[in-house]
Amino acid sequence: MNKNESQYSKKNNSKKDVTGDDIFQMKSITKRFGGLKALNDISFNLKKNEITGLIGPNGAGKSTLFNVATSIYKPDSGKIFLMGENITGKRPHQICWMGISRTFQLAKTFLSMTALENVLVGAIYGHKPRARNVRQHAMEVLELVGLETKSDIITSQMTLSDRRLLEVARALVSQPFIMLLDEPMAGLNPSEIKKMLHVIEKAHKERNVSILWVEHKVEAIFSLCNRIIVLEYGQKIAEGKPEEIAQNNNVIEAYLGKPSS
Repeated sequence: MNKNESQYSKKNNSKKDVTGDDIFQMKSITKRFGGLKALNDISFNLKKNEITGLIGPNGAGKSTLFNVATSIYKPDSGKIFLMGENITGKRPHQICWMGISRTFQLAKTFLSMTALENVLVGAIYGHKPRARNVRQHAMEVLELVGLETKSDIITSQMTLSDRRLLEVARALVSQPFIMLLDEPMAGLNPSEIKKMLHVIEKAHKERNVSILWVEHKVEAIFSLCNRIIVLEYGQKIAEGKPEEIAQNNNVIEAYLGKPSS
């Protein structure tokens, strides 16, 4: 347990609602948009230093779940816990300060800034803000994702693949407990996908960060994740190890449809 985890444990011991290696919990989360239940009574835990995949057909509620987890949307019911503390309803910047960072389905880099300046934003304003050696720390993370030679390039002049890597760097530089990756491989070609897989695996191993990863490229999810959660129409229909999910009839039907009788 690192210093920050220890501080959270002491501070929130009386209201701890997760156990063992569980560091994040969504408990009975429901989110409605008018008459549509985008999330319907969703519950799951994230474990320390684990890569968890989140998959499901289009419209299953994956991005909505990310937006609820980072407080862009507030749930209509249910609670969210980080390191045992109830963080439901806190503002998005507070969620970041507490140790949850994210990327977006559509890359949201600051286009008029350089790659280094983008990462410095995360280093200065994210979790564990640094007063010293901020530039050095930012360059180390750029090196981790393979962008150290492009630190002075204006982001608008970078390829989509590099902007997606830059988003990962910006999320990672704040030293979060949990990093949420929202389709980081969308729009990438096979060689770029291979590079992104390497970066995700390297970030997980070197930075000891838990990852919740939404991805439509199921083969990529299955190759790296310890555990997979499956959503369909806003409901959790399965959770388990990759080999269990691959053989789950509910998951197969969600993607391929029910076999004709």
